[in-house]
Amino acid sequence: MNADATAADRILVVDDEPDIVALVVYHLAKAGYKVSSAQTGPDALAIARRERPALVILDLMLPGLSGFEVLEQLRADRATQHVAVLMLTARREEPDRIRGLTLGADDYLTKPFSPQELVLRISAILRRTSGGMPTADVITIDTIAIDRSAHRVTRDGAEIELTPTEFKLLLTLAERRGRVQSRGHLLETVWEAAPDIQTRTVDMHVQRLRTKLGGEGELIETVRGFGYRLRSPDGTPPSKLAR
Repeated sequence: MNADATAADRILVVDDEPDIVALVVYHLAKAGYKVSSAQTGPDALAIARRERPALVILDLMLPGLSGFEVLEQLRADRATQHVAVLMLTARREEPDRIRGLTLGADDYLTKPFSPQELVLRISAILRRTSGGMPTADVITIDTIAIDRSAHRVTRDGAEIELTPTEFKLLLTLAERRGRVQSRGHLLETVWEAAPDIQTRTVDMHVQRLRTKLGGEGELIETVRGFGYRLRSPDGTPPSKLAR
């Protein structure tokens, strides 16, 4: 069994190609995950709402609803909005990748693929979305509060709905606030340097995170040609910011 797999790690595989489903299910079960499957968009949503999987592996070309439509509905539903999503598709064009990441996918892998790489990517996603956080620790920056233990972000007391990857990105910038983080470093820290992940991925997630943070999104500064920095509202050094 994969040391990273736990009893809570149920994965939903959504693909209308039986051979692909069988291949993925076999390797995930071998790694110790509990696995469900669906072959249509509507079935995927029904199963996700019923079983609340830790992660959904989602094809784009599905009967009933496209993968993009399924992803949009997963993110719009409070019951499934925090479920991690890895898109697994034969569509490798950059606009498709960008659209998937913009809609809230945590990773994007194209077919043909290595089953071993798929399992490693899933393990990396689940580690960064559910494990290794200190407990009872809140970082406060202006009106934004980041609760590590609850994986919850609020603005003026109102919860901001972030995907697991968006939460990890914001937390990483907040923990290193005042210091510039290169795109490469963010890829290593947030995405754990998964193969085929591009710096454009960082830019798309930062853009979406800024939008969700509202006015405080301006605190995430672009350092041209290098990366990003989260500054304090008044320029206070990081050590003096509230925690």
